[in-house]
Amino acid sequence: MTNENDILRVLKSRRSVRKYTTEPVAEDLLDRIVEAGLYAPTGMNRQAVIILKITDQATVRQLGHINGTIMGTGNDAFYGAPAVLCVLARRDNPTGLYDGCAVITNMLNEAESLGLGSCWIHRGKEQFETEEGKSILKRAGIDPDTYIGIDNVIVGYQDGEKMTAPARKENRVYSIPAAGK
Repeated sequence: MTNENDILRVLKSRRSVRKYTTEPVAEDLLDRIVEAGLYAPTGMNRQAVIILKITDQATVRQLGHINGTIMGTGNDAFYGAPAVLCVLARRDNPTGLYDGCAVITNMLNEAESLGLGSCWIHRGKEQFETEEGKSILKRAGIDPDTYIGIDNVIVGYQDGEKMTAPARKENRVYSIPAAGK
């Protein structure tokens, strides 16, 4: 049973990882990360977000280069991670962007709880608007006219030392106290 301290510990220790070993991530671990994403809250419980799990290295690298080209570097924007979890939402879902972000957050935190490195990679929408990106979706059986890319979670084993969280900035919480206080 997870207690609040375990959850807060994971939240405080998770850092974005940008250097990975080539060791593949076991399918059962990726499946646990995906499951965490599927349990994220969604607007009106529509559950209209899907996850595309890619472990085929040629496809991971191809998508990473598409993303890097959009970013303007032409490099692998996935930092050599051995797996990518792409989050997409139905185009007709008015809360799709927000739902997708909740899915991503759950997956990042589950990866941390499993001792894996992860990083949220943006440009998910743009990467799947390219002809190459649409082709990847079609290969997976996903209709690119029905779904829109939200973003990606790369996953793997960190290569190097884990960073610590910087101090939190002050003056970021405001409140309105209850009447009479």
